[in-house]
Amino acid sequence: MKKHHKTIVISDVHLGASGSKTKQLVRFLKQNTCELLILNGDIIDGWQLQRSGKWKRKHTRFFKIILKMIDRYKTKVIYIRGNHDDFLDQILPLRIGKLSICREYIYESAGKRFYITHGDIFDSITTKLKFVAKLGDIGYNLLLWLNKRYNQYRAKKGLPYYSLSQKIKARVKTAVSYIDDFEKELANFARLKNCDGVICGHIHQPAMKEIEGILYYNSGDWVESLTALTEDFNGNWELVHYIKDVDIHAEYAQEDDKDEDLDELNDFNVQDLLQES
Repeated sequence: MKKHHKTIVISDVHLGASGSKTKQLVRFLKQNTCELLILNGDIIDGWQLQRSGKWKRKHTRFFKIILKMIDRYKTKVIYIRGNHDDFLDQILPLRIGKLSICREYIYESAGKRFYITHGDIFDSITTKLKFVAKLGDIGYNLLLWLNKRYNQYRAKKGLPYYSLSQKIKARVKTAVSYIDDFEKELANFARLKNCDGVICGHIHQPAMKEIEGILYYNSGDWVESLTALTEDFNGNWELVHYIKDVDIHAEYAQEDDKDEDLDELNDFNVQDLLQES
């Protein structure tokens, strides 16, 4: 059964990276429509595509479903660039019909103002030491690959799903401190912008909380968390988890690298997308 929202926010899809859970996101968007769709950065993983990433059919399907939302439900789409899709800097700002691409956005709803940003500008490593960030990205993708293989093994043994990266984040003090500092800095900046709250992504850590009187919402990611933020027509926000750990575990057990849906496209043509939508 479809559910229609006022607003949906998703971020950190990382199309082009092997860890992207694009098929699950497409299923989510088929069941959840909206008036406003905010793509809050790192939707396309330009870093991975430059190195060894591949554009696949499932990635094209993601854009097809968005085009259908625009056509069928008159959905307005705001695409905010992130650090992995920083190639968009060459065309910013851009508006084509109901699609806008920008660096940041102020969203007003139900008497509240939200500062919306991917969040990478508040990450000193991403902004000042980009080569270090790219090295870290390689390490993170290696960890995701290990996580996938490890859980395929656990699935065959009848063991529950276990997230290596989430456990490492939780146990490493510097990572916990980094997340805490990131959240506080964003909340402070939202206050300077005369906003009631901030909506971000970037750190792959879904959250809904209040920090010193400022609402802090992080939409998470579609690599591990598989989460989105939704707003109803009364201005109430919810952090939606697409699937539970047991479902993730089942998907790892069934996943097949040779699945036809994962075959690469020989040609990716935007005009074809527009015609087929």
